[in-house]
Amino acid sequence: MSRFKGFTLLELLVVIVIIGLLAGYVAPRYFSQIGKSEVQVARAQLDSLEKALDQYRLDNRHYPTGEQGLDALVNKPQGEANWGGPYLKKAVPADPWGRAYVYHVPGARGEFDLYSLGRDGKPGGNGEDADIGLAQQVTLNR
Repeated sequence: MSRFKGFTLLELLVVIVIIGLLAGYVAPRYFSQIGKSEVQVARAQLDSLEKALDQYRLDNRHYPTGEQGLDALVNKPQGEANWGGPYLKKAVPADPWGRAYVYHVPGARGEFDLYSLGRDGKPGGNGEDADIGLAQQVTLNR
């Protein structure tokens, strides 16, 4: 006489509970790392954009205007005889949350402000929702 061997309902429930506990412990740690990496990517992109803006300034003796925006790093603006770009290998990247970086000339804290509004897309915020940016504070001697 053969007996069917298998798992009982109680054994399956215990395994499901253990998997649920492990997922509840690991998932928050994993997703917090993703948020930190997005902030690091934004900082790296801002650093790259700042270097491209500085190169633009060296060639043209000024930063792109607010109307020209960051697109001036890739496409030659009208009236820029000394433009030596493109200053970026690819198109201007979006921030890690899919939004355009904010560029203001003149900046509130320097010659230009360049920042991302963070995960929430709103000014201010804390943690991953905080604005990530820089202000260029070098002044040109004219």
